[in-house]
Amino acid sequence: MAPATHLSRSGGWRGLWSALVHLLLFSLAYFLAFGVAWNFHFHRAPMHLFLPVMVPTVAIKLIVFWRMGLYRGWWRYTSLYDLLTMVSATLISSFILLCLVFAGEYLWASRQQRLLPNFPQLTFILDWGATIALVAFARVGVRLYHETVRPVPPGGPSNLLIIGTGDTAEAVVREIERMPEERYRVVGLLDDDPATWGSQIHGISVLGSTQQVREICRKQEVDEILIALPATTRRELRRVVELCEGTNARFRIVPDVKELIAGRVRVHDLPEVNITDLLGREEVTLDENAIADFLKAKRVLVTGAGGSIGSELCRQIIRYQPTELVLVEQAENNLFEIERELSRRTPNLRLIACVADICDAARISRIFGEHRPEVVFHAAAHKHVPMMERNPGEAIKNNILGTRTVADAVAASSAGKFVFISTDKAVRPTGIMGCTKRVAEMYIQQLSSHCQTQFVTVRFGNVLGSSGSVVPIFQEQIAAGGPLTVTHPDVTRYFMTIPEACQLVMQAGAMGRGGEIFVLDMGEPVKIVDLAKELITLSGFTPGEQIEITFTGLRPGEKLFEELSIEGEGVGRTTHPKIGIWQNRPESMEAVCHGMEDLLAMADEDDLDRIRQRLKQLVPEYQPPDQASSTEAPPKAKPSADDSAARSA
Repeated sequence: MAPATHLSRSGGWRGLWSALVHLLLFSLAYFLAFGVAWNFHFHRAPMHLFLPVMVPTVAIKLIVFWRMGLYRGWWRYTSLYDLLTMVSATLISSFILLCLVFAGEYLWASRQQRLLPNFPQLTFILDWGATIALVAFARVGVRLYHETVRPVPPGGPSNLLIIGTGDTAEAVVREIERMPEERYRVVGLLDDDPATWGSQIHGISVLGSTQQVREICRKQEVDEILIALPATTRRELRRVVELCEGTNARFRIVPDVKELIAGRVRVHDLPEVNITDLLGREEVTLDENAIADFLKAKRVLVTGAGGSIGSELCRQIIRYQPTELVLVEQAENNLFEIERELSRRTPNLRLIACVADICDAARISRIFGEHRPEVVFHAAAHKHVPMMERNPGEAIKNNILGTRTVADAVAASSAGKFVFISTDKAVRPTGIMGCTKRVAEMYIQQLSSHCQTQFVTVRFGNVLGSSGSVVPIFQEQIAAGGPLTVTHPDVTRYFMTIPEACQLVMQAGAMGRGGEIFVLDMGEPVKIVDLAKELITLSGFTPGEQIEITFTGLRPGEKLFEELSIEGEGVGRTTHPKIGIWQNRPESMEAVCHGMEDLLAMADEDDLDRIRQRLKQLVPEYQPPDQASSTEAPPKAKPSADDSAARSA
């Protein structure tokens, strides 16, 4: 109750002081009106009527202004609405006063006398105008004082250039003018509409189009660029950032003008533009009911729960209220962190954290026997392509043996569904990692036809910000002053955000009936060198000058262009526009199991040539480095769930 009492007292004192100032202004307005009416020849004026008329005049205004709430507002935030309300209150006050005067004159007329002899009625009109002028001048003056005489933070204000001239930009400029510290000096606005050039918003000029941004940034010594465009598309955002390349400015974006207007977001808290804003896609539309039926009140287990994909899957899964969530992870620190985070978010959810190696059949069997999960997401894997090329035996153990161990435990426990997270590198693989994931896919599909559990595979490409992915590596290299290392000028990859990938994995899992390989629509391909340039620009540096980009050559097992399906095989449609189903060739369970046993027998030998030879026999489309062409052209068609041909973009 103490804070509320304090606020109440503070508001009460502010209202009292406001009323006293208005009393002074009303009295001054009446004095000026009376003086002007008599040309300030007070010796000729009926001074005996000065106070008798002033008292009711001022009293009526005080009462009307109070009833209209004009003593509660903060003068430093005076708005057009406040001024209009003040004008209305003055009109009402003058109308009431004139009604009283005319009524009095009418009553006194019966006595053959005047109520206000020799008192010019022009005084009331002058008083009305003087009241509006004085009160408006006082309120606007206080606001201008607070907006122009503000403390400057150490280092001075940042020069800010705003892109956009609509309601969003206007709200930003207004918010900057009201900040208690002069953190920003808005040097101008940019807009591609020629009709806006030369106009002003709150005294800030529209300097030109976005095509002139580099020149303007150089002339105005811009420190930050604020993108204030409503409903900015990813393509438009990337265009703006590319135009700003070389400006050495940092970028911010207004995510939602409603948040800014409502006061829930301040200008100095606006987020910086990051690579996710440029490469992310539109928000995924999910069938929430289907996912809820899939996960709600179920016992769910996630392997690799401490990794980038596994941990985000856990965050998404808890939204659907499972009865129990089992976290399986070999890295104890990662497991510790995700368990703590989930415990804070959902203290009532039963969480079981299990440190376990997915290749340890006895340990995995005990976990499944004790907790009997109904839904299993298998995200644990060795995923780094060059690392697995140098350690092929470990790729076989983790990606093939580990997957088989978990899948067999699922089948033995009669779980309802198993969702295996695969990769686009399993399509016509050129590396050990992708090929081992393809072998695991083949085993999962065959197992689905031999037991009651529904085994489903989901393939997708790179995710932004995952551990060991290109974006965090580039960010570390930028922090160190460069250079950024790119393998090849033409290397191209598909990207999606981790939350989007996990949402679509859950959606595909809910849709699957067993044996399917789902393919996620990864959108447009991105050149890694362009990604590097955009990250450098977003960090406030100039690519090729302040931060260099060097090319190191393709690493073992890497492709120039990734694919999401095998050329010549189709991707069928599903009920979700961003999920396709790969129509794969049938495999022999006996041949798959025999090949897996051979590979597992070779795992500890690390004989790369023998392993590659056996993988080639098991996965005919596998193209080892001596066979894969490093200059292959990208496929012509875009990999979309809606394409009838399964070709990569």
